[in-house]
Amino acid sequence: MTRQLPVGIATITVRRRPGCRHQGVLTVAGRAIPVALGRSGIGYDKREGDGRTPAGVWHPVRVLYRADRVTRPATSLPIAAIRPDDGWCDAPEDRRYNRPVELPFPASHERLWRDDRLYDLLLVIDHNTRPRVKGRGSAVFIHLARPGYRPTEGCVALKPADLSRLLTRLDARTRIIIS
Repeated sequence: MTRQLPVGIATITVRRRPGCRHQGVLTVAGRAIPVALGRSGIGYDKREGDGRTPAGVWHPVRVLYRADRVTRPATSLPIAAIRPDDGWCDAPEDRRYNRPVELPFPASHERLWRDDRLYDLLLVIDHNTRPRVKGRGSAVFIHLARPGYRPTEGCVALKPADLSRLLTRLDARTRIIIS
């Protein structure tokens, strides 16, 4: 029998698995869920492109999903379908750094409409948003994991069923503690 998560999760913790730099455990309501972390592990001094998952206390902002691949997830958070022209600016010198952008976009960016399915379902968190600091990291999400929980570029990644179940219990007050 699958254990259900309680409604209105107040806190989620994410920690590195001992002896493994880029794999971790997300703990919620006494349940441990395996996750992938950034290729350089977790760090407090996050820099653009360093491959570290940023340590700190973050909050969910909104959910994005590929409506052509997954059903609309159940969540109390703001939600939007990803479009083929959705991107995320990762150019520190651009005024839209660490913000969603419409493609084509002249500065460096990430495409949200991906072939590899990693962003078929993703949670935007408030890392480096208030204030936004140039070069302190962009596009840090909680998204779908690669097979074998291979490392991310700095995000936290879960299996689709785990992320879907988690989204049903999050709200804007949930604290996501990465340490």
